[in-house]
Amino acid sequence: MAAANTPADRIDRFLAANIGTPSQPLSRSRIKALILAGQLNEDDHTLTDPSATVKPGSNYVLMLPPPVNALPKAENIALDILFEDQHLIVLNKQAGLVVHPAPGSLTGTLVNALIAHCGPSLTGIGGVMRPGIVHRLDKDTSGTMVVAKTDAAHHRLTEMFAAHDLDRRYQALVWGNSVERAGIVNQPIGRASYDRKRQAITTKGRHAVTHWRLLRLFPPFGSHIECRLETGRTHQIRVHMAHIGHSVIGDQLYGRAPRLGQMPDNSARTGLSQMRNFGRQALHASHLSFAHPITSEPMSFKTPFPRDIASLLVLIELNVARRAKGSHYSQ
Repeated sequence: MAAANTPADRIDRFLAANIGTPSQPLSRSRIKALILAGQLNEDDHTLTDPSATVKPGSNYVLMLPPPVNALPKAENIALDILFEDQHLIVLNKQAGLVVHPAPGSLTGTLVNALIAHCGPSLTGIGGVMRPGIVHRLDKDTSGTMVVAKTDAAHHRLTEMFAAHDLDRRYQALVWGNSVERAGIVNQPIGRASYDRKRQAITTKGRHAVTHWRLLRLFPPFGSHIECRLETGRTHQIRVHMAHIGHSVIGDQLYGRAPRLGQMPDNSARTGLSQMRNFGRQALHASHLSFAHPITSEPMSFKTPFPRDIASLLVLIELNVARRAKGSHYSQ
């Protein structure tokens, strides 16, 4: 309940500023939806106009219906849980797992798995019994993710992501050897006009910044790099690294593997042929640090390459060593 004793204002804005608690905040969009659904009373009369002017001296009662079951069904899918409490869950997502149900992937997603795993501990995101997805990883990108279990955690994590108040780092194996040891890609990203499944560098896109640094060189094949996201656009690292000529190994959408004829000798061509057969983008969300959205406790999580990328790394190392040995004997 809220008593109106302030200057005239929109009712949805007034309620957003005056109801809710730190543990259960209500966003303005959520309040607007409740008003439109007839859940607001003004002096015992139903009010359904979110833009109505507040009347000083009136009493407003906003009714919160109990959370409803999520549309996605619970599915028993194995998860690698790194941390969990009543507010959030941090996990190491496996490659091949879609994060959220969508046309063509309505089942077998991370959301389906989390509904089964969390059960009654999901207290409702926007009035729906579902996990709060605040960021996503591509289906074939593995690594660390945080998911909200409560409206309060979801609200705060969303603010933190919008303010870039987290440290997100990825490791990747990319084609080519850069002469630079670090760099920044500051190029806007938007949906490609020629293919709705692709993102592209475009002046009409949204601001996007990726910081990268070299970890190891594997001449002449590729490099092991770390990327830190300043923004979080769809396919950002994949698009930005392809833009500077170092696409992620295995990336079927943006990757540009060197041709066999571009390799300097037969041993290099053999190694390249093996690497080109890697089945997904060699990209892994390796590090995530943030302050707990409720307790403000510092939290930090690191995950190593999964087995498939680790095996690819070994393959690259062996081919670099094989080539170096062949070059030594040929002198």
